[in-house]
Amino acid sequence: MADNKDGVFQKYGSSGLTRRWLFHTLITVVAVLLIIFIAAAYILHYYYYSSVSRRIKSYSNSIVDTYFEGFSTDDSSFESGAREFIHDFTDKTSMEVWMIDRYGKVIVSSSGFPVSQYTEIPEYENALTSEKHYAEWTGKLDSGESITTLTRILTDSEGNMIGAVRYMISLDDINAQINSWYLIFSLAFVVIVLLIVLTGVIFINSIVKPVREINDTAKMIAEGNYEVKIDHYLYKDEIGELCDTINNMAEKISTSDKIKNDFISTVSHELRTPLTAIKGWGETLLQIGDTDPALTQRGMNVIINESTRLNGIVEELLDFSRMQSGRMNLKIEKMDILAELDETVFAFKDRSMREGIELVYNAPNLPAPMDGDPDRIKQVFVNILDNALKYTGQGGRITVSAAVSDDTITISFTDTGCGISEKDLPHVKEKFYKTNMTAHGSGIGLAVVDEIVKLHNGSFDIDSKEGVGTTVTIVFDIDHVELDDVWDIDEAIARENEKKSMEENDNG
Repeated sequence: MADNKDGVFQKYGSSGLTRRWLFHTLITVVAVLLIIFIAAAYILHYYYYSSVSRRIKSYSNSIVDTYFEGFSTDDSSFESGAREFIHDFTDKTSMEVWMIDRYGKVIVSSSGFPVSQYTEIPEYENALTSEKHYAEWTGKLDSGESITTLTRILTDSEGNMIGAVRYMISLDDINAQINSWYLIFSLAFVVIVLLIVLTGVIFINSIVKPVREINDTAKMIAEGNYEVKIDHYLYKDEIGELCDTINNMAEKISTSDKIKNDFISTVSHELRTPLTAIKGWGETLLQIGDTDPALTQRGMNVIINESTRLNGIVEELLDFSRMQSGRMNLKIEKMDILAELDETVFAFKDRSMREGIELVYNAPNLPAPMDGDPDRIKQVFVNILDNALKYTGQGGRITVSAAVSDDTITISFTDTGCGISEKDLPHVKEKFYKTNMTAHGSGIGLAVVDEIVKLHNGSFDIDSKEGVGTTVTIVFDIDHVELDDVWDIDEAIARENEKKSMEENDNG
């Protein structure tokens, strides 16, 4: 039974590749051929119909000088001339001509049959009002015959109407020729599609077999056999590159297992503490009920704070997942990076005050436009400030400053925290690396910062001295800013100090 299922899977698996390839190819081919077919049909139709139009116009232009130039509004003389014209008309087999008097009545036709006075002449009224004294019409008669017509108004030397002439050419033969071309185009379309299908199937079948072998190897790797290799494929094409990639993948999976185990250990430790606090306070609050409002308030605050901490850990895990799979995509838009920095610093003001840390912010009071992802840029600032507060003790100081040059912005975060040792400094951007295991965090915050900054084509540097503090510097390209319109940092600090001094004087 298992062999049966595997056979069915292989059968439909390989044919599925063929079907997908043919489906996408046929869509493209059919679309292109349809465009060509429609364009050719339009050109063909235009060519034949314009030829008929030119022919009928040439006849209408030649009659005036030949027969009717010297005619007057005398009806009898016009009728005589009209009959003479019809009699001398030589192209009666391919074209029918009607002569119309100035009252709109058909006097005589080249077919020899009388024309009913109730017969409609759609272009006649248009010809009467046209500056060119003629009008055309294409359509179908009541009999179903397709025709194209031209009615020309005849005038005497003073411009008075003496009558009209109507030329009619049947389009049935022309439409038959056009339909024949349509049939030829359709046959060519079918032949091309069949050739593409045939060659496509042959080509796909030439690669299905090695792909199936690659699939079998990948299954063995998925089952835990990392020693399996693909080394018998001889060609250096895309499939050969795929074989090399799978071999490299097998070598790297064991390394990934170690990273995964370290990751699970770190995250488990990070999750256990807040979960324990939430569970403990939840049980406590359940036991005391409403008997101690103060204790209840304290417990709820702990639960909220620990839940927020858990949410931060989950967000870091999601970022780690995106980094590992290369799916950390940016939603690029025009943004003001200083506006995002302002919001982030403001959001951390309360926390810094609660922890007894001075947070100083100096930045130009002007926009700094750039193309970037506002949410990701703000995440960079949040992670750096969170780290600075985490490793800076009570009474410490964190300074955030920004300087704008001609087309770049440099943002610095300087703290007076514990600093980073010389041996740890080269590794702080690595995933899961923590210089202080007692501090909260999964160890991927700075790795996420580094990834986001790289995606924005920026630079991210860390300078630190143990026991003194740390300075994180980020540089981004921004849109060109006129330097005359930008405050430098010294001017911003001077203005801030002047403002504080004025406030103190007012309070005094």
